[in-house]
Amino acid sequence: MTPAARAQAAIEILDVILDGAPAEAALIRWSRSSRFAGSGDRAAVRDLVFAALRRRRSLGALGGSATGRGLILGLLRAAGTPPDELFTGHGHAPAPLTVAEREGGRDPTPAEALDLPDWVAQRLAAELGPDLPVVAEALRHRAPVWLRINAARTDASQAAGMLSRDGIETQPATQCPTALRVTAGERGLQSSRAFRDGLVELQDLAPQIACAAVPLAPGATVLDYCAGGGGKALALAARGASVTAWDASPARMRDLPARARRTGATINRAPDRGPDGRYDVVLTDVPCSGSGTWRRTPDAKWRLSAEQLDSFPATQLQIMENAAQYLRPGGRLVYMTCSLFAAENQGVISRFLSAHQRFALESSLSQRPGAGEASPDGFFHAILRDLTGG
Repeated sequence: MTPAARAQAAIEILDVILDGAPAEAALIRWSRSSRFAGSGDRAAVRDLVFAALRRRRSLGALGGSATGRGLILGLLRAAGTPPDELFTGHGHAPAPLTVAEREGGRDPTPAEALDLPDWVAQRLAAELGPDLPVVAEALRHRAPVWLRINAARTDASQAAGMLSRDGIETQPATQCPTALRVTAGERGLQSSRAFRDGLVELQDLAPQIACAAVPLAPGATVLDYCAGGGGKALALAARGASVTAWDASPARMRDLPARARRTGATINRAPDRGPDGRYDVVLTDVPCSGSGTWRRTPDAKWRLSAEQLDSFPATQLQIMENAAQYLRPGGRLVYMTCSLFAAENQGVISRFLSAHQRFALESSLSQRPGAGEASPDGFFHAILRDLTGG
C-alpha cells in the first residue's frame, strides 16, 4: 500500500470508530477484508488510527472536522506534511481537499490541546493540580514497549543480549530490575528466541513495580482473583510463589495455559465456581476505567462517561469484599487498578478500611504517565495486612 492508500484506510476505519465501534474490532474487520494489506501495511494503518485517536480533539481543530478525514488532515498538518501530497484522489488515495477543507482548520484551544473530554479534564485537574498538563501530554503519545524478564530463568543482562542478537535493542529500568524498555526492533519481538523460549513477557513497567512490591515469603501461596490474561500471576510465579488463578469470566484466561507453558511456570486454575481454601496473598486487579492506559487504548477515553466512572467504585469494593474471604489470618490483600482517578484508588481503599477494622494499610503507590520516553502507565496499588494473624 502507498502512504496515500494507508491514509485512506485510516480515514475509513476512524469513521467506523467515531460511529461507536471499538477500535480493535474496527481494525480487525478492516484487516480481514483487506487481504492485500501486508503486515507492514496493517501496522502503519494501526499507528495512524491510534495516533489520531490519542489527539482527537486537537487534530479535529487542526483538520477542521471531527471526522476520519478531518483527523488525518489534522495529523498531517501537525506533522508539517503538505496534505496535497496524499489527498490526490489517484488510485486508493483520499479525494482532493475541498475549498472548505483547504481554508478550514485552526489552532486548538487550551482545552482542546489537552486531548481529554472536558469532564475528565475537570476531575483530573482537581486531583492532579499542576501535574495535569504533563499527564495529559503523555496520554497524547504512544506508550513505550516494556518487557518483564522471567527471573526464574534468566537475568536482565542475558535477556538483553539474546534480544539484541535478534535485532531488538533494550534499556534496563532504574525503577525495577525485571523491566527492559524496547528501544528498537519491537516488530520482531514475538518471533525472537527470547520471547519464544519464555525468557521475556510483554508487561508495562507500572504493574511490574506493583508486583515486585508484594511481599512474598518462600513458598507463599497467592490467589490472583481477577487473573485476566495472567500477566501478574506469571510475574508472581517467577518470584517463586505458588499461584492460583481465577476470574469471574473464565474466557479471559484462555491464553494463560499457553503462556505458562512457554515461560515454564506452574499456574493452578481455580474451579470456575470459585476458589477454594485460604492464601497468604490475594491479589485483586479490579475492573476500572482504564484511564491510566489510555495511550494504549485511546478510543476508551472518548467512550467513558461520568456515570460509568461513578459506577466503578461500588463494583471494586464488592470485589475486595469477596476476595478477602480467601485470605488467611495475617495475610495480605492487594488491590490494583490502571486508573488515574482517586475515586477508584484511594477512595475504595478508604471505604474498605473503614468497614474492616482487621485490615491496615501497609503501603500504596500511585504511578502516572509523565514526561520522557520511559514513563509507566497510570497505575495504583495498595497492600493491606490482615491484623488477626498476630
